[in-house]
Amino acid sequence: MTTTIVLNSLPPPPPPQTRSPSGLTRYTTSFPLRYSTTISCNVQTTKAVAVPRRNAVALILSSYFYSGVGLHDAAFAQPSVGLREYIDTFDGYSFRYPQNWIPVRGAGADIFFRDPYVLDENISVELSSPSSSRYKSVEDLGPPQEAGEKVLKQYLTEFMSTRLGVKRESNILSTSSRVADDGRIYYQVEVNIKSYASNNELAVMPQDRVVSLEWDRRYLSVLGVENNRLYELRLQTPENVFLEEENDLRQVMDSFRVNKVIG
Repeated sequence: MTTTIVLNSLPPPPPPQTRSPSGLTRYTTSFPLRYSTTISCNVQTTKAVAVPRRNAVALILSSYFYSGVGLHDAAFAQPSVGLREYIDTFDGYSFRYPQNWIPVRGAGADIFFRDPYVLDENISVELSSPSSSRYKSVEDLGPPQEAGEKVLKQYLTEFMSTRLGVKRESNILSTSSRVADDGRIYYQVEVNIKSYASNNELAVMPQDRVVSLEWDRRYLSVLGVENNRLYELRLQTPENVFLEEENDLRQVMDSFRVNKVIG
């Protein structure tokens, strides 16, 4: 006799509530996986299977390694985990960042943090040289739109590739100016950059050089001036992750401040 065993998921329990440092209520959720199979036996049963998000990611990646099936441009956004403040009194700036992000040394920036799960999501701070710059205000860069064009040009220069068949598409999504609670003017720039590449760039025939999307990212920059230096907070995130984490990421960008260095 052949009987079907169905492993299905019961409705997940209400998500537990936690309190962030800002007093906002945070919810951490997990999503269920559903399986259905047929085996030979004489018993019928139903069992709930609920797998936490991070375990599910590990399960998917394990399946990838053992099955040989790749995850193209996959990114998994994490639930909101609250923000932690970083203060640099030596160089004169501060900002808040997701508290589960980890520092990376040797990345070339003054400070660099990245998401431990979404590896191409990160935040950094760049500073102009104190000996060669004499900025008085962020308005020295021109109006926000002009500053945005300079920011985009800098990104495209950094991402320049020598590989054959690589194409980049870029757009300035928005530029703005605001006066923060410290009385200083800050510029904010948002750009989108897409990278396309051929899976067989050395092929002779054009039809064999199939071009596909490598990555699609949002880049956000906040620019401020103090101590005669230009400060730039830079945040990189996959476009699909940005749509899920937008509220938290905008809090990070809004938190950036430059400070007077004494001494």
